[in-house]
Amino acid sequence: MIEYKSPAFYRATFALCLAAVVVFANLHLLQPLLPVLSRDFNLTPLQTNWAYTIGTLSLGLSLLVYAALSDAWGRKKLLLFTLSGMTLTTLALTQVESFTALLLWRALQGIFLGGLPAIAIAYMGEEFTKPAVVAAVGYYISANSLGGISGRLMAGALADIGHWQWAFGPVALLSLLSCYFVWRFLPSAARFSTRHFSAKQALTDNLYHLKQPLLLLTFLIGGLNFFIFLNQYTYISFVLSDTPYSLSSVWIGLLFVTYFTGTLGSALSGKVALKIAPPLGMAAGVVILMLGTLFTLHSSLVSIVLGFFINAFGFFLCHSLASSWVNHCASRAKASASALYLVFYYVGASTGGIYLQPFWQWLGWQGVVIGAELMYGVTLLLCIWLYVKAKRLQLLKF
Repeated sequence: MIEYKSPAFYRATFALCLAAVVVFANLHLLQPLLPVLSRDFNLTPLQTNWAYTIGTLSLGLSLLVYAALSDAWGRKKLLLFTLSGMTLTTLALTQVESFTALLLWRALQGIFLGGLPAIAIAYMGEEFTKPAVVAAVGYYISANSLGGISGRLMAGALADIGHWQWAFGPVALLSLLSCYFVWRFLPSAARFSTRHFSAKQALTDNLYHLKQPLLLLTFLIGGLNFFIFLNQYTYISFVLSDTPYSLSSVWIGLLFVTYFTGTLGSALSGKVALKIAPPLGMAAGVVILMLGTLFTLHSSLVSIVLGFFINAFGFFLCHSLASSWVNHCASRAKASASALYLVFYYVGASTGGIYLQPFWQWLGWQGVVIGAELMYGVTLLLCIWLYVKAKRLQLLKF
């Protein structure tokens, strides 16, 4: 197995983290452009948001297929196939002119974007030693947040100097580079054995995971947290593009620099897991999310930005711990367990805007904060419930 801090560890982690940066840059680059798309296509915020969330939704649903396919095709082969598809669809997005075409290509792009999230953590769980898995997952999720930051910043800057379509060109080139580096540096699986693809077996595995209380609670925690966290950024983008702030796309894109604290939270998650029970670490992340959200109630731009810095740290701390926890608790079919967690995660991201819309119509941003705090309260209770169940089963440590 690949040992922590060995040359193979650094090569594999580098390849997967680079791919993660590019995948999540592709996924999130549209978010700061939503106010621009709303004006260009004369759409409401909820309608415009589908250009962004259709990608996360198709990504989430595709994970159910990729987990089983990777068992039949092999991890690296499927990963290269999906990264190639991502590159081609990103190139196609540089040419779209209608909102319908944008939705169609984003949906197809999301299907290809699902390959890396479905495979990466399962690959680590099979090929890395336990200490190496904890560290690598933290780095990998840090790369997720870096990808989200870079994609949003690039999109905001390019939209300000030209057209929103310009955002896709540089990311397409980076996508091509990621294909090369994964092919060159990711070691072929040594502990993986191919098995015949079976839709029945895939369904059986997923049903088995859903019946495991520790896994189901973790799925719900990850999904409901992202349900709120990602869509808070969407609604605050419309707040900041309107009076009295009237920020342009490039400044709205800079809001996502707050993800840097998420990178820190992910990187620290491994150390947190070694000191306290992971469910308690998840609960701490949710409490931090609740505090950060309260900071955004102040109308000062500094207070809003500070609140999102706090939110990102809490969210990615919880998400990193939850991702590792799923791999730890799954007694079989680890790839499908990780994929199922991400199905909850991305379907949550895709539907949270619908939940927050009535709160937005009721009280604007203040209403969004109320809706967010209610849901974070639910996930905090789920974390406590998870801790109690894991303690009874004596499964609190990795």
